[in-house]
Amino acid sequence: MYDRAAKGELAILVQTTQGGASDTDARLQEFAELAASAGATVVASVQARVDQPNARFLLGTGKVEELRQLKLANGADLILINHVLSPVQERNLEKYCECRVIGRTGLILDIFALRARSHEGKLQVELAQLKHMATRAVRGWSGLDSQRGGSIGLRGPGETKLELDRRLLRGRIQQLQERLDKVALQREQTRRGRLRNAIPLVSLVGYTNAGKSTLFNRITGAGVYAADQLFATLDPTLRRIEGLPCGPFVLADTVGFIRDLPHDLVAAFQSTLSETRDADLLLHVIDASDPEREQRMADVAEVLAHIGADEVPQLQVFNKIDRVEGSQPRRDAVDGGTQARVWLSAASGQGVDLLHQAISDLLGHDRVCTTLHLTSAQGRLRSRLYAAGVVQSEDSDDSGWQVAIDAPRARLQALYGLPDGDGATLRKALEADDRPQD
Repeated sequence: MYDRAAKGELAILVQTTQGGASDTDARLQEFAELAASAGATVVASVQARVDQPNARFLLGTGKVEELRQLKLANGADLILINHVLSPVQERNLEKYCECRVIGRTGLILDIFALRARSHEGKLQVELAQLKHMATRAVRGWSGLDSQRGGSIGLRGPGETKLELDRRLLRGRIQQLQERLDKVALQREQTRRGRLRNAIPLVSLVGYTNAGKSTLFNRITGAGVYAADQLFATLDPTLRRIEGLPCGPFVLADTVGFIRDLPHDLVAAFQSTLSETRDADLLLHVIDASDPEREQRMADVAEVLAHIGADEVPQLQVFNKIDRVEGSQPRRDAVDGGTQARVWLSAASGQGVDLLHQAISDLLGHDRVCTTLHLTSAQGRLRSRLYAAGVVQSEDSDDSGWQVAIDAPRARLQALYGLPDGDGATLRKALEADDRPQD
């Protein structure tokens, strides 16, 4: 959306703080990394306490004047504020400081615009940008309130340029949403095909720059782009993994999370994030060398809850142990054995074999392989099992069908709610099969 010079832009960072905040320096460091990812050169940074936001500027008038003087002294042409700015606040700050002012949301959207490579990713980013831009279509310039009409070739509409721009934005947003709906339908068809083959989905999640793409490449050899920067990759990549005791599964590399992720982005990336929400197992990749890793884990948990993936089983993967002195590859359990952890280095490959074992144990332990006898009167249940993609094979005789089931237990349990008594019948049959034999 923005044209920038090859040398980047000179930027001043503003980190807002509130009383009692203890992670101000960490937030400023992360914001500086975001600015660098967008191509900006940071020439100065300041902290501004915002206990009661100013309706006009967000910041106090004294701090705004300090910013203007700092901008003049450093020759900066951009001010980045680590806070959500209202359209009025953004416009007033730009007018007073006489340079572009961008809030946290606008900066992250700009980085996503730089990183998106696939057709779907570009559509998603443009949709989020246009929704963000639509809220800023206000009378910031006098020319926008002039009306068309009155001259040859312009008679008729009689609407202001502002109204015209808003109408064009609405039209483009609707067009993008329709295209994304088609892409989402294609993704759903692919997912159904995977379900028909009863192949589990394992999704990599984690804070941005935790090493998800590096780990994905280590496991699959896919050669996905990976770099030591925030949001290095956006587009989801899926690969089929063979050769483990648990059988084949699909591994998905998805976009990294970050604290205060813009809601427009979460909404635009719903189809991409479905790979996380519909997964049978999440590999939560954590930077073991990050001193803020506990907060990062909490931020990821918040996003997972927002997209409805907080109930999916997780395997915590502590990456980058090569940066932690004395740390060795290991596999352990916490919370009374209910939570598994693997410590490894995706860059060097240390501990990846332990990850393979943990995945095999989790997918194999939580997988149901059995044969159900269905009578000829239970043909509807048989059809629903095929539609759910849990049937591996079947044999038939005069009394009905011998249906071989091979699927994750969670997927079968989700079928317990089937109507017409089919769910109850399935549950009874599976529970009977789980009873110990005399």
